[in-house]
Amino acid sequence: MRLVAYERVSTNVQAERGFGLDVQHAQVLEWAEANGHDVVLVCRDEGVSGATDAADRAGLACALAAIPSDADVIVVARLDRLARSLTVQEAILAAIWRDGGHVVAMDQGEVQRDDPDDPMRTAMRQMAGVFAELDRRLIIKRLRDGRRAKAAQGGKAVGRYPFGWCKDGEVAREQRVLDAMRDLRGDGHSWREVADRLNAGGPVYRPRKADTWTTAGLAKVGRRAGVA
Repeated sequence: MRLVAYERVSTNVQAERGFGLDVQHAQVLEWAEANGHDVVLVCRDEGVSGATDAADRAGLACALAAIPSDADVIVVARLDRLARSLTVQEAILAAIWRDGGHVVAMDQGEVQRDDPDDPMRTAMRQMAGVFAELDRRLIIKRLRDGRRAKAAQGGKAVGRYPFGWCKDGEVAREQRVLDAMRDLRGDGHSWREVADRLNAGGPVYRPRKADTWTTAGLAKVGRRAGVA
């Protein structure tokens, strides 16, 4: 069979920990090879909630458009990659089946289409969808409660600490980078020139989570630090 792989991670990085796009992709390829199928297309949505309608997801729209002309089956690592909202999930499945396609979730096999002579089939699938949606809501609630508790204790509730800072105060190495940035900009260097100078300065002048500075990334950090 011809497969189109659909892979999705939500905006909530903590909720998706351990199940990123690379993990999903590896699972899809392993399953396809083990079952003698060809993955003809890979469609992805990165940073998109599972409650988002199909029309608002470019990756999912890509997968749906491939059925039935380019592929026979949409394969996902888990059914909640299609949707964690039951109503959205059911609408997506109905659209795929209407166009003659199939859906395979690797944790449960092919998702069987509705059968009026077997109403339990639909009920069981929808019950699983209800619990997937509940799980998503519970994760969001736990994270929200954690942010509120941290804020109540005077901590930073949301997002990363800006470059140069951490929860305990200043980060010495990053502050040296900011100082160099201020000096270079004060001498009239462009952001491109500042990036080149910092990149040539070795590991001590690196960004927080990259090997080299880009002009756009450097300018963004600079603006947040008040560097003109």
